[in-house]
Amino acid sequence: MRNLLLVALALLVSMSIAMAQGKVDTKWHCSKPAAEHKLDVGDAPDHSYSIAQGTCNATSSDSGFKEKTGNYTEFAEAWKASFNNHGRFNVTMENGDKVYYKYEGSAPTDIAKPASNKWTILSGTGKSKGIKGSGTCSGTRTADGDSDWACTGTVSMDK
Repeated sequence: MRNLLLVALALLVSMSIAMAQGKVDTKWHCSKPAAEHKLDVGDAPDHSYSIAQGTCNATSSDSGFKEKTGNYTEFAEAWKASFNNHGRFNVTMENGDKVYYKYEGSAPTDIAKPASNKWTILSGTGKSKGIKGSGTCSGTRTADGDSDWACTGTVSMDK
């Protein structure tokens, strides 16, 4: 009987841990930045800094983690044929909760080549309070400034 109780307890603990963890699998379409400012550094050709803000819409989202819209603020340094960026991405979930991300990435300046980034969840509101997570995104960009991203990762909730 005691062993059965220990097995049942272990199973309940495992289930509660599994329920507190989930996957992120969201595809985003981001419109051309609504605000963007670029400054040439002047020390070498093709060296610049820029800051941009814009919005994104989730085009598909995993049923367990329903992201809806996002707003980003991003800082980038372009150097010759590549750039590095970092920023914040504030997401509104389908239920109205907010989830706040930070990210950093890199890409070639040639928009025909893919971009990538790594993200970390900083915090959330409502039912997403205490959320943690991390993952990656891969993206494609267009000449008109739009971009499409496929983001995957894991999330967990503090209990």
